[in-house]
Amino acid sequence: MKAFLILEDGTVFEGTHIGARREVVSEIVFNTSMAGYTEVLTDPSYAGQAVCMTYPLIGNYGICDDDMESGRPWPDGFIVRELSRIPSNFRSDRTIQSFLEENDVPGIAGIDTRALTKLLRKKGTMNGMITTDPGYVTEDVIPRLKAYTTGKVVDKVTCREKYRVAPTTDIAMNGPVSGSAKFDAEAYKRGVREMRPSIVKELNGTGLRVALLDLGAKTNIARSLAQRGCDVTVYPAFTPAEEITADRPDGIMLSNGPGDPKECASVIEEIRKLYNTDIPIFAICLGHQLMALATGADTHKMKYGHRGGNHPVKDLSTGRVYISSQNHGYVVDTDRLDKNVAVPAFVNVNDGTNEGLSYIGKNIFTVQFHPEACPGPQDSGYLFDRFIAMMKGEKYDA
Repeated sequence: MKAFLILEDGTVFEGTHIGARREVVSEIVFNTSMAGYTEVLTDPSYAGQAVCMTYPLIGNYGICDDDMESGRPWPDGFIVRELSRIPSNFRSDRTIQSFLEENDVPGIAGIDTRALTKLLRKKGTMNGMITTDPGYVTEDVIPRLKAYTTGKVVDKVTCREKYRVAPTTDIAMNGPVSGSAKFDAEAYKRGVREMRPSIVKELNGTGLRVALLDLGAKTNIARSLAQRGCDVTVYPAFTPAEEITADRPDGIMLSNGPGDPKECASVIEEIRKLYNTDIPIFAICLGHQLMALATGADTHKMKYGHRGGNHPVKDLSTGRVYISSQNHGYVVDTDRLDKNVAVPAFVNVNDGTNEGLSYIGKNIFTVQFHPEACPGPQDSGYLFDRFIAMMKGEKYDA
């Protein structure tokens, strides 16, 4: 069946329908990852958006349930050059086509995704419609596209009640904790998912209680902490600061999430209260932006954002460059940053935008990228270890 992608500038791409058979209007963004489409589809940060994958073949290793970053896909739509309908992977649980159908996600395949990406890079992120209706009238569609906004999507993706993620000895898909032992591939194939006892003793966060504020958190954030021995309690995004501090956590984690950070006015107020405590705080992506807004800084929308597993960021304290996974369309404006409150800690090597902040006189640091990243390298996983060291009493003062 034919499908059409109509952009708000009037550009139309014709392809083949995939996934659910329904029409959708959304913000069209692109992701440059060469692998990890399962993680992309299940990342809550994509709520309110339709994702174009720039890699030309998607679905060749199927959908692996263990790789999912949440219990369901979040993008409004999915756009690919070619969809593989016959996966080749011993870990595959289903095809990507069945996954999209089961979860009511419409999509389009067979379009020139390179041309679409170049257009979005030139003109900036645009809204668009995916439809199978050949009788569409462009002049009628465009006003609908221009009127679309992602809205308050954090309300949609956050958990409804708090829950606990206990310390675990599970091996991550990409290997053991902090490089403490070699990954046993054969054991993994047999379904053995536990670390050796010697590794368990090396968990460096045993006994520490972490409060994770779920703004649209990827599963691997809580997993990264639990695998380091932390006892994690996940809180809904709109939990009062007093409720969190009353549980006496050793540290607070602010997660990633979707949408315009300025839409989260009530959350920002609670984060401001958390900032005024002495509890160590580590924030990722949307959490990073909300902490900046809570302390008087500003954010603005980027032309087309950073989405992919290949973005270089520089640690300004060491000069080292790390390859990071990213997914964001907004950025902290360092020109509006009060240097008595926070200073830049990381910078994007490609475009010079801010990738992290260190807070003066506080045990708080935040990053725009994803140190829990899966897929992608584990270059910046050390930031979780830094957070654990802070909870144990080490000072991280800019």
